[in-house]
Amino acid sequence: MNPPKTTTAADRPALLTTLVLIAGPVLSMIDTSIVNVAVPDLVRELDRPLATVQWAVSGYLLAMAVGLAATSFLARRFGLLPTYAASLALFTLTSLACALAQGASALIVFRALQGLAGAPMVPLAVGLLIGGGGAVRDTRKMPIAAALAFFAAPALGVSAGGLLISVYGWRAIFLVNLPIGLLALPGVIAAYRAGLGTRPDPRARLDLPGMALLAAGLGTVTYGVEQAMSHGWADPWWPLGLILLAGYVMWARSRTNPALDLGLVRHRARALTLALCALSSVVLFAVLFLAPLLLQNIQHHSTAIVGLALLPQGLAMGLSAPLGTRLVERWSVRVVVLAGMLFLAVMTGAMALLSADTPVWVTTLVLCGRGAAIGLTSQPLVLALLGGLPQDRIPDGNTLFSVVQRLAGSFGIALLATLFATRSTATGSALTGFHQAVLVLGGVALLGAAAALLLPRRLPVQAAG
Repeated sequence: MNPPKTTTAADRPALLTTLVLIAGPVLSMIDTSIVNVAVPDLVRELDRPLATVQWAVSGYLLAMAVGLAATSFLARRFGLLPTYAASLALFTLTSLACALAQGASALIVFRALQGLAGAPMVPLAVGLLIGGGGAVRDTRKMPIAAALAFFAAPALGVSAGGLLISVYGWRAIFLVNLPIGLLALPGVIAAYRAGLGTRPDPRARLDLPGMALLAAGLGTVTYGVEQAMSHGWADPWWPLGLILLAGYVMWARSRTNPALDLGLVRHRARALTLALCALSSVVLFAVLFLAPLLLQNIQHHSTAIVGLALLPQGLAMGLSAPLGTRLVERWSVRVVVLAGMLFLAVMTGAMALLSADTPVWVTTLVLCGRGAAIGLTSQPLVLALLGGLPQDRIPDGNTLFSVVQRLAGSFGIALLATLFATRSTATGSALTGFHQAVLVLGGVALLGAAAALLLPRRLPVQAAG
């Protein structure tokens, strides 16, 4: 078998290749939320307290944060596709191990390994899908299947989890990963033969101190933010994590080949685009936290109804994402992102009109409007961030985007959860707390609209490698 060559802009993943490239990210994103539904069953069947079982969720998130620190180096050293294939294989094996776990301790360990394996898959797949490891030239050819899968996956975790657990038990949420992972292997071979991805670079050096500092910072921030939601913001872990991340920034500035190259943010337009990606992540993930509270705790719908109500929002995101890139071709990045942010602010604000008696279809419709707005906004932002990058910078760009998205989403959920709890207690009404939280999120979207005025008009063109 000949070694892979670098894909040209004209080469695009065929259907089979596209499916394998979205399989890994979808599995890792679904497993972020699917275990939340299983926690009561795990507490009962494993006969362990909630505080212990909760680490099956927290350990996965912590490991994913830590695993991002190694993603850029692995992609440079071994190539995008081989690293992706290894991550997918390890994720599938650890899913089997989770399903066979006989105790809480074993499950927590295997979930942490699963998180480490899943961490690289989203940034690697993005790099492979939107240019075969290079930068995007023709944004209109972004696979719609990928957009649908990426955006629908978080909501699908809740829906699929409730259904699988009610019929087959909690082990089924891990066993379902096996056929998907195994069926994806032919796609890996097809992608290899198509020459998808970047060349491995044997000269890539391991920045071990920087990687350790970055991993420690990401892991400590993730742990600290989770602790802040339950113990308050006086907890010292999240500030310590931010200090470690600041230390990594200083370290990376003095290194020729850091674990994660931050040179991307020295470009004004890309730095602004990254900040807008962070704002949209806050609005997206905070509502994914708040919407189930409204549907389940305030409107008193079942878990199955909650999952079904959330799923169309993800589908709306996926369907509107390709439309966003087409509109960029017709108008400009600035106009499309500005319009998307304004629409997002309106639809998020509309959530303040929902009540305990609002029909579920109305709630779903409002959430779909938000989903469409996020899809219109997110896709042009990602392409504006990564478009025009030399191929050897793509791994760093993808990983940096994933790091910022994860940090922004974690802080957004924690801050809005705190605001919701505080205002609910102060007013004696969970609905009032919900309304005030979504109005704050609407303000964040308006801030994003103002910042969008500073974006460039056009997507960057590909630079020479």
